[in-house]
Amino acid sequence: METIALAEVAAVLADPSRATMCLVLLDGRAWTVGELAKAAGIALSTSSEHVTRLADAGFVARVKQGRASYVRIADPRVAELIEHLAQHAEHRPVTGLKSSLRVKRLGFARTCYDHLAGVLGVAVRDGMLATGLVDAADGLALTGRGREVLAELGVPVAAGRRPLLRDCLDWTERRDHLAGALPAALLERAVDAGWVGRDGHRAVKVLPAAAKPFAALGVDLDALGAVAGP
Repeated sequence: METIALAEVAAVLADPSRATMCLVLLDGRAWTVGELAKAAGIALSTSSEHVTRLADAGFVARVKQGRASYVRIADPRVAELIEHLAQHAEHRPVTGLKSSLRVKRLGFARTCYDHLAGVLGVAVRDGMLATGLVDAADGLALTGRGREVLAELGVPVAAGRRPLLRDCLDWTERRDHLAGALPAALLERAVDAGWVGRDGHRAVKVLPAAAKPFAALGVDLDALGAVAGP
């Protein structure tokens, strides 16, 4: 039965258009079927069929907002699966300057579903541990000081069914970055506050306003060579 299930999962992602849609959705946002069709370079009707296949397999969920209908990754675990499978494609040799620059941007800072990954994501984990905002003595835990700093930065710390903090292996750095409800809230706050901006589907651009808040998290952006111009 496990072999059959694995084969079914592989079949869902074997189609290039469906695979492209999943990779696009890894930016954590909800997309319309039309936007996914454009990203995959296919007709709207074909895109709708692919979305149905992905939804039936539990990869995506449809979200209604008013008259508009959106598609998003169904579950963080699905995002992890796609993220880890994507590493095999991303490890292929680049064929030109444009591809090389894209890989470099994604390697430095990108979204891993709804949290930061790449060099920047790993630096946030290291910084929060080094400054005592997060403790790893008995599993990852937010400290009292961590709650204070995040409150000052306007990052909500909400309790729920999703783990607050957990490690997520970064496929470019081969080290852990932080995943969970808290890193998701941090990324959302960083985008809303103009600390970072989305640069392409998954790449993240660090903006000048990020220096102070990221320093509070123990990250020296100048040392990383991270800050882009306005």
